[in-house]
Amino acid sequence: MGRALSTAKPHWAQINEASFVLGMRLLFWIYRIAGRWPFRLALYPVLGWYLLSKPAARQASQEYLRRLRAYDPEAASNNRIRSGLPGVFQHFGAFAENILDKMLLWGGLFKTTEVISYGREQMIENIEAQRGGLLICAHLGNLELCRVLSRQRSALRITVLVHTKHAQAFNRLLAQLDPQSQLNLMQVTEMTPATAMILAEKVSRGEFVAIAGDRIPVSPSPRVAHASFLGETAAFPVGPYVLASLLQCPVYLLFSLTKNGRSECHFELFREMVQLPRKNRDQILDELAAAYAARLEHFCLKAPLQWFNFYDFWHLSGYQDASR
Repeated sequence: MGRALSTAKPHWAQINEASFVLGMRLLFWIYRIAGRWPFRLALYPVLGWYLLSKPAARQASQEYLRRLRAYDPEAASNNRIRSGLPGVFQHFGAFAENILDKMLLWGGLFKTTEVISYGREQMIENIEAQRGGLLICAHLGNLELCRVLSRQRSALRITVLVHTKHAQAFNRLLAQLDPQSQLNLMQVTEMTPATAMILAEKVSRGEFVAIAGDRIPVSPSPRVAHASFLGETAAFPVGPYVLASLLQCPVYLLFSLTKNGRSECHFELFREMVQLPRKNRDQILDELAAAYAARLEHFCLKAPLQWFNFYDFWHLSGYQDASR
């Protein structure tokens, strides 16, 4: 079932993404009173503090942007990404804008009518046929937008598998804006038989389960697959593909991003069904992870500053491959 890794590096779940939530609460009210440009001006001190006080996130952002510029200089140029700390400042700024959009979304202040959806027709066909499925998403753009749109524009019911203990303050803030922001979230640290049965029942009722494909599990020795991402091998979770093989349902990819001021949600059919025979199991998992990584890479190059994985994504030197 994939290869187990152990590492002395801090796990992403130990990094509190919402550590500047108090500052964002203040900035949210500045936006409500004066608009986005005053919000951006007031944001600079918050970003400066975050840049100085979060060395791990700063280094991770700098490393990601460096790899991206080396892999596709044209994408970096088209998105006007600066080098060094100015680029990190841009990246953190995009993260703050994303948090604001989430707050506006659950506060009823986001214009969802202007969101562009791609590939949603396939989902609607499955909904009408009462055929559920698995959605593999990413920490790209604003996934909350897809959750809200699923309720507003169709009967699509999504249960999102999350590990949000590192962002409890921010989730409480969203709950204050709209209690429904916490609905259809399932805390999962490991996939147990009982959890799999609950998810299978949801899919059998025509519902969809969403799981991130770009963060390794919260486990001392997570099982992973290896795939090339922005020119170098990285560890990707096998959980989405193992879950897909258990559910025996269609698998879709879901990506969200903002281009030219317009929010976009992209749905793509990934596999009609995933099977993981014992023979060549690790090879198949690597192939599935590679296919996912290629699509993630595609969207990251379209919106480089909107991938918010502020930890050492490529660090493999401290990992021990249990299959060797």
